[in-house]
Amino acid sequence: MTHEPVRVSRRIAAPAATIFRIVADPRKHLHLDGSGMLRGAVTQTPVSGVGDIFVMRMYYDAHGDYEMDNRVVEFRRGRRIAWVPAPGRGHPDFGSPDARWGQRWAFDLVPDGPDATVVTESYDCSDVPDRQRAQMDGGRIWVDAMTATLRRLDEMCTGRADLADATPL
Repeated sequence: MTHEPVRVSRRIAAPAATIFRIVADPRKHLHLDGSGMLRGAVTQTPVSGVGDIFVMRMYYDAHGDYEMDNRVVEFRRGRRIAWVPAPGRGHPDFGSPDARWGQRWAFDLVPDGPDATVVTESYDCSDVPDRQRAQMDGGRIWVDAMTATLRRLDEMCTGRADLADATPL
C-alpha cells in the first residue's frame, strides 16, 4: 500500500533565500516549532549540506526530555531541506536498530514573484512500521503543528501575525 506524505503550504511575503536561512538553522527551530515538543538546539551551526546531523532537544510526556539526531538527506540551497530523525541521548529507543523508522521531514520553497515564496512543510511516514503509522493517522496528527509552524515562520519573516491560514494538502 502506498502512503502519501502529509503536506501543509503557506505563501509567505519573503524571498526564498531569507526563509531558507531560517529553516536551515537549527537554532531557529525552537521559534518555528508548532508542536510544542522542541526545547532548543544542541547543534549551534546552520546546516550546510547532505550528511550533516543536527541535534535537537525535545520533550514528550511519554519520554520526558530527550534528543533527536536529524540527518540531512536532501539539501538544495534556497529550495529544499529534508532530514530523517533518529532517537538520540535520553530517548528510550536510543541505540536500538529498530528505532530508525525512516520518517522524513522537509521544507520546500517555491518562489512566487521576487518577494514571496510558497513554503510547504511535509512529513513522510510511508516507511514507518504499520502499527506506528496507524497511531499517527498516516502522519495527519501533525497537520495542526505544521500549520502553526508555517504561521510562526511567516511571522519571523514578515513581522506580521496570522495572515492567511496555511493550507493542508
